[in-house]
Amino acid sequence: MRPVVAIVGRPNVGKSSLFNFLAGERIAIVKDEPGVTRDRIYADVDWNGRYFTVIDTGGIEPESKDIILSQMREQAQIAIDTAHVIIFMTDVQMGLSDADDKVADMLRRSGKSVVLAVNKVDSFKKYEADVYEFYNLGLGDPIAISAGQRSGIGDLLDEVVRLLPPEGEAGEEDERPRIAVIGRPNVGKSSLINRYTGKDRLIVSDIAGTTRDAIDTVVRRNGKEYIFVDTAGLRRKSRISGELEAYMIARTVAAVERADIVVLMIDGSEGVAEQDAKIAGIAHERGKGVIIAVNKWDAVEKDDKTIYKMRESVMRTLSFMPYAEILFISAKTGQRTEKLFDSIDTVIANQSLRIQTGVLNEIISEAVTMQQPPSDKGRRLRVLYATQVSVKPPTIVIFVNSAKLMHYSYTRYLENRIRDAFGFQGTPIRFVIKERKSEE
Repeated sequence: MRPVVAIVGRPNVGKSSLFNFLAGERIAIVKDEPGVTRDRIYADVDWNGRYFTVIDTGGIEPESKDIILSQMREQAQIAIDTAHVIIFMTDVQMGLSDADDKVADMLRRSGKSVVLAVNKVDSFKKYEADVYEFYNLGLGDPIAISAGQRSGIGDLLDEVVRLLPPEGEAGEEDERPRIAVIGRPNVGKSSLINRYTGKDRLIVSDIAGTTRDAIDTVVRRNGKEYIFVDTAGLRRKSRISGELEAYMIARTVAAVERADIVVLMIDGSEGVAEQDAKIAGIAHERGKGVIIAVNKWDAVEKDDKTIYKMRESVMRTLSFMPYAEILFISAKTGQRTEKLFDSIDTVIANQSLRIQTGVLNEIISEAVTMQQPPSDKGRRLRVLYATQVSVKPPTIVIFVNSAKLMHYSYTRYLENRIRDAFGFQGTPIRFVIKERKSEE
């Protein structure tokens, strides 16, 4: 599991500047995969070989001092609920405020690791006395930074990494499959888990966001145990829609990191939405197995074409994950909910599937013969060799004579031929293209 670091702070203290610097160009450089919706609210960071996910809680729209304080508390609660380490950002030029003090009190009581960043220290000599004032927050040594000038951030990240849980200990080791149930508010995530447990362990109501925390629930089926994680993730209604989305994305990122398989629930009575694509993109980018469960199917008026139209709509919006299986269920009536376990078992097996190198190269060689690789300025792509290097997700390294000639479309073509041969239903396949010099 990749640990989570959350950034909290007042408006205009530089949270977005720090986040964008930490995100760097990684979000822009990530391979151009059509259809994947990315949200700049989270980003993966590598600092000296230690990987973690940064979440920008953001979303405060200052209307009055009371609104700012209440929403800072909301931000802090998001961080407390989801993060292993919290970066509490302040502004040396604005000085300490009542809101800073009250949120600092929340963070102290939470028991979470907190790094206090004092931003906009363009000259330490000039602001030294003002920086020391932030000791009054009782959060330890303030670290002077300037997100704008890119100074002090190394010291900040060193402290963040020092406070992260040891690698491999961000979550407990457990061999049982862990399934994160994700989706928009009020699509029936808690109802599905309650259906499996036979009791209302999770609070279910018609109000979006009644599940406060992600809750682990053990479900036993056919002699096997599965751990379901409900990620409703919105604790209550908010006046600021951005804050709702921040909370949902933060909860989803944290839960998906801990999961082996992701069940994306879609409201069949409303259809698939762009927000579903944002949530699905998190699971896809992290290489998780995915099952799409279209819920409330009992409430949909149907004819002989309804299921085909819905399937087409889902695949059009979620075109970046054609490998995902689609189930039509009703958590309320139990319709086809038991089939979900068969799909989970299949996806788990496919996530761990290994292809022998010789067999893999036979499939790729045949594919290359059937469709000639692309060329540019008289030079043609040559696929030299391929091998599978890891599982969860299955990851294949392809050696070629020129990485620039390996267009996305040809990688997708090879992926489709591999899927034709081996299935890999429900799991993404990652490809790493490496250039190796060879005689032309």
